[in-house]
Amino acid sequence: MTLKAQIPYGAYWSTPFARWQGSFANLHSIEFAAHVARAELARRQWQAQMFDFGVLGLSVPQTHCFYGLPWLTGLIGAPHVGGPTVMQACATGVRALLTATQEVELGMADCALVMTCDRTSNGPHLYYPNPTGLGGTGTSEDWMLANFNADPLGSHAMIETAENVARKHGIGTAEQHELVLRREAQYAQALADDSAFLKRFMTLPFEVPVLGKGSRKRAPVLLAGDEGVSQSTPEGLAKLKPVKPDGTVTFGAQTHPADGNAALIVTTPERARDLSKDPSVVIRLHGFGLARAELAYMPEATIPAARRALQQAGREIKQMNAIKTHNPFAINDLCFAKVTGADPMTMNNYGCSLVWGHPQAPMGTRSVIELIEELVLRGGGWGLFTGCAAGDTAMAVVLEVGNA
Repeated sequence: MTLKAQIPYGAYWSTPFARWQGSFANLHSIEFAAHVARAELARRQWQAQMFDFGVLGLSVPQTHCFYGLPWLTGLIGAPHVGGPTVMQACATGVRALLTATQEVELGMADCALVMTCDRTSNGPHLYYPNPTGLGGTGTSEDWMLANFNADPLGSHAMIETAENVARKHGIGTAEQHELVLRREAQYAQALADDSAFLKRFMTLPFEVPVLGKGSRKRAPVLLAGDEGVSQSTPEGLAKLKPVKPDGTVTFGAQTHPADGNAALIVTTPERARDLSKDPSVVIRLHGFGLARAELAYMPEATIPAARRALQQAGREIKQMNAIKTHNPFAINDLCFAKVTGADPMTMNNYGCSLVWGHPQAPMGTRSVIELIEELVLRGGGWGLFTGCAAGDTAMAVVLEVGNA
């Protein structure tokens, strides 16, 4: 299947991702995303009035997020634009992309902005009133930590889903650590030649803004790239013990929470030619997939999601020239490769969430952007992105970078 909706080449961007409690910890996600969008539109000499639809992907609530997408588009100078705010945990990026694609496909929009943003830092502590509670006392939760540590369906933590898959597929700690070293080496390719790959879609150095009423002026803080990325060694990883007794997953074989935002534009073929920085490059969308794995086997969900996207696209895994995944655990990629036959050593060139972090909503968006740029460097071809999410779900997308 070839969908009408396209992504114009270069009509996307991402901030660096910063490890939680780092340089972005005090920035409101929506205000930060709007600030970046205004700067990126201005850099391309585009007006926000060109949008007639928008999707905001957000998974961590913050002040006034009730207003969602309309607030964001108002902040960037497009008060005429409406649209939904969507949340599907770490699959939010592909869900937001699909939402915009559907709108264009149905002829309900010509040019859609897909903005994904999250801040895991300083996560909210929520209080839920309960008048029938003891003395009228309510209940509360820490949005980030409580939900990382307990799925309400099974009371298990996220890491237990990885351990379940490790046991099922016979994946040990040494194998996970070997893959971590490979993923970090692949990310090092993105840093080569003064971060040439990252600069294809990221404005660097990145100036951390001062936002919000009452914020104090300060000397500019510049980030050369992603902040807080680990630099592992075989010896260092070998010293780490599994997080859980009798487990296999160490802190070195899983990602870290982070903050940031990423965006892309979805539009018609005619508008895509006008907005592309190289009209000879065409980015076609061919298929999407949604799937859910067995309870507490979250890493496995990427496999049926990918298969459904490939089936819709009329392609097989062996026909993919590049594969990207959301891999909160190294186990994700090892399991995916064992079941599908993909080569785990050639997946996730130039980077992935295992290395640059876990800001949830924008992870998939950045991965799709990196997938496009890898295919452009290859001279075109087919690509797959698949990523799991809370609730043992996953979403995937198949796209093609070709010629006009």
